Amino acid sequence: MIKTTYVIGHRNPDTDSIASAIGYAALKKRLGDSTFIAAMAGAPNPQTRYILDRLAIPDPLFLADVHPKVRDTLKRQPVTIDRHASAYEALELFNKSGVRVLPVIDGDNRPCGMLSLLRLSESYLLPCHDKIRQVTTTLPNLARTLGGHFESDCCDDAPITLNLFIGAMLEESFSSRIDGFDPRTLLIMTGNRRTIQLAAIERGVRLLVVTGGHQLEEGLAEHAHKQGVTVLLTPHDTATAAWLARLSTPAICLAEAEFAEIEVDKSLTVLRRKLLDSNVSAVLALEGDGTLAGVATKSSLLAPLPYRLILMDHNELGQAVPGAELVEIVEVIDHHKLGNSHSNSPISFITSPVGSTCTLVARRYVESNVVPDRQIAALLLAGILSDTVILKSPTTTAADHEMAAWLEERSGLSAVNFGRDIFAASSSLKNYGSVDKVVSADFKLFTNEKYSIGLGQVEVIGFDEFYSMKEGLLNALAEVKRRDSLFIAGLMVTDITTETTLFLVEGHTRIAHVMEYPQLEPHLYELKNVMSRKKQMVPHLLKILAKV
Repeated sequence: MIKTTYVIGHRNPDTDSIASAIGYAALKKRLGDSTFIAAMAGAPNPQTRYILDRLAIPDPLFLADVHPKVRDTLKRQPVTIDRHASAYEALELFNKSGVRVLPVIDGDNRPCGMLSLLRLSESYLLPCHDKIRQVTTTLPNLARTLGGHFESDCCDDAPITLNLFIGAMLEESFSSRIDGFDPRTLLIMTGNRRTIQLAAIERGVRLLVVTGGHQLEEGLAEHAHKQGVTVLLTPHDTATAAWLARLSTPAICLAEAEFAEIEVDKSLTVLRRKLLDSNVSAVLALEGDGTLAGVATKSSLLAPLPYRLILMDHNELGQAVPGAELVEIVEVIDHHKLGNSHSNSPISFITSPVGSTCTLVARRYVESNVVPDRQIAALLLAGILSDTVILKSPTTTAADHEMAAWLEERSGLSAVNFGRDIFAASSSLKNYGSVDKVVSADFKLFTNEKYSIGLGQVEVIGFDEFYSMKEGLLNALAEVKRRDSLFIAGLMVTDITTETTLFLVEGHTRIAHVMEYPQLEPHLYELKNVMSRKKQMVPHLLKILAKV
């Protein structure tokens, strides 16, 4: 199986997350593998939106989640049977395909029943004694199964149930056997026996089947027509024809009308419950319009997924796209602290204490002797400038400076001017549209042994706009804290011109006693020379939480 590999950053992606995913997927394709696709786990924030639009780079694929779905393990083009097909045709399909259940479909490929090999076998191997003579069929089905033809035109295709009698005895004995039956419920099957044929016609039976390839004698066809008797001629001998007649029953008449079904967009967890808890052998998977997509069985639960992941700019599953814990992760490229769970097999794990994941991606281009095109070079440069705040953040390293200079040459852009443009275009909090989006745009979760905390960060030029929105932002943080059961929820508002952060926090009141930074007012602290969430804020908070 050729798998698609999604190169994807964390939830609430920032510029570094999206830029590194696009840049790394582009490198993989340049190296000859077209199965790598850049993806994002959330909408671009205003800064990233500005950069993508300026560079005319399309958005990566949006994946709200990667929870395995029914469609991911489903075998398409299932073996099915038309509702009008015969039991004989169903047996042939069972034998040829090796399946144990057949969806019975209508002309629009919509399931209308489920036919199992067990049910079909029971119907013919264990017939009810009081129904042993009954044949449920349609006239077209019967003719097709017997390989015969009607003596006159027959267009009645409604299902009928007839009592089958074999005319292989003297006419007197035969007539006494069918006494007491309504003639219109009788299917008489006989060979070249004129007396039996004539008796059946004169009684006005519903159907007369003449076996052995024989024709009606002169005058009998006209007489049958007058009596309303349908005559079917078959080349089979009587014993074979009688056996085949019972196998002419339409599939829909033998199928279970009630069956388990599921839409292809449902998760495998829902399918697992249906298969295991309901003790059904198969579940019909349906497209959104109700047509049949495939048949899911217990083996579907074990089928390999057609996609896998490369995590960019994060390594903790708590920050990954929902469902990542259920999907194969083949590579991680990150510049944060380790917090990943163990993988089931060895993977490529690239991490380094640099200021930006885009620095690590640019280094991979250099190591691979691949020169990025101008768009990708500019995008990777934007990622570095964003995460290092134009190379001024304490997280900035010599590697960031080196790769930024290398990307400057290949993009034709000045890092300083490009960085100023980026922050000038995206520093207004109003660009986010709402206080909820300001908080959630770049919000990450962190944990220590006892507590879970959440931190968002936005870069601004001046704090006037922040103060006008402060109360709304605090309410939004309170809602996030409640929703995610956090010990504290905070927002870093970082002024890139003064290199100062205002920290707005909703959480435990004892934090004020150990915060170690000036408290300007309740819930608000001033952190001079603090610009990095990763290198400065998170380590500090995890340290003081140990004192709470």
